[in-house]
Amino acid sequence: MYIVSLRYIRPLADIEAQLPAHIAYLEHYYAQGIFLLSGRKEPRDGGIIILRAPDRASVERIIQEDPFHQHQLAEYSITQFLLTKTADALEYLRETV
Repeated sequence: MYIVSLRYIRPLADIEAQLPAHIAYLEHYYAQGIFLLSGRKEPRDGGIIILRAPDRASVERIIQEDPFHQHQLAEYSITQFLLTKTADALEYLRETV
């Protein structure tokens, strides 16, 4: 499991211009079951994506497809974690260690 934290490095007007393409990118990976959660940070200086991927290299390849990355609008931080405890409704996401 990975947390990808985006930090915008360009004005919001530039972000807004690429937002429809970014949403299409998100929807593509949601449809594949890779992206699990995502949203804007508050204050609006970036976003968070929580995803499942086999390894960090896969996450890095996925990030390369993000229009925000392709247009150099955001910097990305990747954190891997092992999900071992969840609310009961999210039990299917738990990993065994």
